[in-house]
Amino acid sequence: MESKTSDAVMSLIGRIQAREARIGIVGLGYVGLPLALLFSEQRFQVTGFDIDPRKVHSLNKGLSYIVRIPAVEIQAAQKHGFNATGDYSLIAAMDVVIICVPTPLDEHHEPDLSFVIQTAKFIAPHLHANHVVILESTTYPGTTEEVVVPLLEKGNHAGLSVARDAASSGFYVAFSPEREDPGNDTVARRDIPKVVGGCGPVARDLACSVYGTIFNRTVPVSTPAVAEMTKLLENIYRCVNIALVNELKQLCMRMDIDIHEVIDAAKTKPFGFQAFYPGPGLGGHCIPIDPFYLSWKAREYDFRTKFIELAGEVNIGMPYFVLDNIVEALSQRGRALCGAKVLILGLSYKRDIDDLRESPSLTIIELLQKRGASVSYNDPFFSSVGKGRKYALNMTCTSLEKVPEFDCVVVVTDHSQYDMRDIVSKASLVIDTRNATRGIDAPNIVRC
Repeated sequence: MESKTSDAVMSLIGRIQAREARIGIVGLGYVGLPLALLFSEQRFQVTGFDIDPRKVHSLNKGLSYIVRIPAVEIQAAQKHGFNATGDYSLIAAMDVVIICVPTPLDEHHEPDLSFVIQTAKFIAPHLHANHVVILESTTYPGTTEEVVVPLLEKGNHAGLSVARDAASSGFYVAFSPEREDPGNDTVARRDIPKVVGGCGPVARDLACSVYGTIFNRTVPVSTPAVAEMTKLLENIYRCVNIALVNELKQLCMRMDIDIHEVIDAAKTKPFGFQAFYPGPGLGGHCIPIDPFYLSWKAREYDFRTKFIELAGEVNIGMPYFVLDNIVEALSQRGRALCGAKVLILGLSYKRDIDDLRESPSLTIIELLQKRGASVSYNDPFFSSVGKGRKYALNMTCTSLEKVPEFDCVVVVTDHSQYDMRDIVSKASLVIDTRNATRGIDAPNIVRC
């Protein structure tokens, strides 16, 4: 029995290495779609699964809905067999299934695993022996073993269980955290090491074989929980350090010290220092969310992550700090916020990307509107913005030609397309939260 099963595993590894294994990617967003394209580049036949029919239709038309992914890349993948579908019964034809669905926070800032749970229920009935299932969605330690595995076993129509060694008959489950950094072109995606933890050594080795075909290095770890915690550590490290410079920025403003000049001087030290920069708040899927995932899980062990929670509080408070500075700057010019016309520059959470997830711009707009301001926005990546998971803007992009009509222009995201000297010359007041106006000396600039 053990020899026969081992032969089946070795056969699967052989097909993976020969690029003959069928790859299914569930969730075709900012993580899943780039991953699907990487596999397609290596001549794998890839099927993308998504519950959004608009994404499926767009991809099958050879079109892209992510700015940094040109349509030609989708079309090139189609030549190697890439297609998208909402039919989860096709999971049965896959050898490897990789889950890349969102894991946001709910309205109480607690983990929302509804997309992971829904996906596990969708794919469970169609799993067969020696299927490899890998979760990439960022989550708390224990999710793979405590949430995903039971759902897959309970919902499997063949009655299969997770195989934890070569002698077992079933499907294999692993966790490998995504390490996407939208807008970062300095590191090739293939050069980002891939951390992998499996439910047993065979699952780990199978997952490493899968990722070894598209990444230059895999980093095997002992369990899925270790891989899950690795992802949280990476992002909490950034969250804590960003909170530090955000707090120092507020102190430096009171002391009339330029925090950016301080950071530039500090980063000349060739050891023991990494530069982080302040801003109007944290955005993106991971950094603003991961600390809350770990804090929530820690309570199960009667443990308070006080240091991490404090960093989260500082970063959450930054949009309110920006609001206070807008109110003060307008007041000094004899203008109340209520009724003032405010233009927000940049909706996405970081420069030169089309990603609104957890963007501080959304919070700032909401705060301004609650205080009676008339708010508009400009963002070269969004001609209009409707309703999302945590916002309902229903706004259209305002031309920069209308800058002189506003009482205040707030730079929240410093897209490279913005000509700041031109904007400053035309604006009555510029509130700069990103140091975008550095080097420009004008009385109408307020940096915060």
